[in-house]
Formats: sequence, C-alpha cells, structure tokens
Amino acid sequence: MPPPVAAARAFDISYRPMTDDDLPFVAALYASTRTEELAPMGWPEAMQAAFLDQQHRAQHQHYRAHYPGAEWLIVEQRGAAIGRLYLGGDSTELRLIDIALLPEHRGGGIGGAILADVIAGAQAAGRTVVLHVDPANPARRLYARLGFAEAGASQTAVRMELTP
Repeated sequence: MPPPVAAARAFDISYRPMTDDDLPFVAALYASTRTEELAPMGWPEAMQAAFLDQQHRAQHQHYRAHYPGAEWLIVEQRGAAIGRLYLGGDSTELRLIDIALLPEHRGGGIGGAILADVIAGAQAAGRTVVLHVDPANPARRLYARLGFAEAGASQTAVRMELTP
C-alpha cells in the first residue's frame, strides 16, 4: 500500500505501481543519480551509458531478489513520472529501499514531503523506518533533519533508523 499523500499533496504527487514498461524511465533515473560520481572518470559517453545500464540491471535484480514482497512505486507529478519509491519491510519495520527523483525535481521539497508521508504512515502503524544511504550522499542531511539516527555502518552504506 503506497504511503499516504498528505505533505506530498502540496506538490501534486501521486504513486502508481511500477510495471516493466517503466524500466527505461527507471534506468534513466538511476543514471541521473550517478552522473556526478562518474564525471571525474573521463569515460566516453557510450562507456558511461553501458556501465550505468549494467549497474541499473544489477541493482534491479538485487532489489527484486532480496525484497520479493516490496512495493515498487513510480512517483508522479500531475500524471508525469518524476521518480521512484521502493518500500519493503514487515509488521515492525518499514524499509525505505530506494527513493530517487529526476534532477529537476530535487532540492525543492518534494523528497522531504514524500518522506514525511512515509514516516507518518509508518509511525501510525508503530513501525520503525529503516534505510541505508551512501556515506557521501547529501540526502543524509535530509534524513537527519527528519529525525533519522545512524544505527550502524559498513564500508558502503550507513544504516539510519527512525523509531515511532
């Protein structure tokens, strides 16, 4: 069940289930999240595109294999796809598997509104919200502002939790 749309309503946000027809959009969205990281590599554009396509396919397969009961949602604004929201978990924990928005929709409050709604839905059900974030991801500041606390780390990710 998608999160409530209370805070996100101000941005005309809605959700719909992802289908295989959305894979090209989701692949392009994934690539947009890695552009800055790859820029210093100096790879030709075709090499970057092939690498990002391979990485997206690997991530997609990993998510589907490790979170079989998850919700795979496309975030829409006025009917146009602008992002993705992947949610999983159980009766005690809501796992924010992934959230991503197109570059032109980042930094304007949409992500924060979506997360506020995710948190509100989880807290109403007495569930802890859990996520993993890259240590260098600027979204860590947003998660901290929303009340998430670091609850562990590996070389590749920081676990953050928000308890009800």
